[in-house]
Amino acid sequence: MSDGMGLRERKKQQTASRIFHTAIALFAERGFDAVSVQEIADAAEVSKMTVFNYFGSKEDLVFAPVEEHFGDAFRAVRERRSGESAVDAVRRQFLEMVENRDPSIGLHADPISHQLRRLVVETPALMERAFLAMQKGAREMAALLGEETGDLMLGTVAAAMLSSARNALVEEHHRRQAEGEDIERIVADAPERVRAAFGLVETGLRGYAVKE
Repeated sequence: MSDGMGLRERKKQQTASRIFHTAIALFAERGFDAVSVQEIADAAEVSKMTVFNYFGSKEDLVFAPVEEHFGDAFRAVRERRSGESAVDAVRRQFLEMVENRDPSIGLHADPISHQLRRLVVETPALMERAFLAMQKGAREMAALLGEETGDLMLGTVAAAMLSSARNALVEEHHRRQAEGEDIERIVADAPERVRAAFGLVETGLRGYAVKE
């Protein structure tokens, strides 16, 4: 019985993977708006209903693998260790993701993560969804910090700074790869860049960019 369930699950995963990779290939070739769900279904050799059974909407075909990561920083803060500050927790989580070369932070040679990012950047509807997802993660972190400290305003400032530092690092990883820089060099530089970015947050911008 368990083997049968395992086989069914594997078949479901294979179908979802085929639909996803087919969709991304078509989007990358023709643009997100120019491809219909029916065309994706036909190319993946499934019904249109099957596509919607696995992915709730056309936009979900792009965001399904990555959307959960918009809440990573919030989860790092929520699950931080006793005695650990918010910035320490987000920095530690990010360094662990660097070590694992997590595709969600742009540190993977697989081109599909960069295709996904390019699709989002080039498609206004997807950019709006990405922005709203990032804002949701920041608001959740702000609410948590505000509840813990009793100061929602400062919690909102802290959440915005932590989220911005994290997003800037991810953008740098993607930018450097898009410019043709070797992934090994980017990975090697990443820990120092992570410490510099969160170090700036930690010091509260004191002494930063003082105009002469």
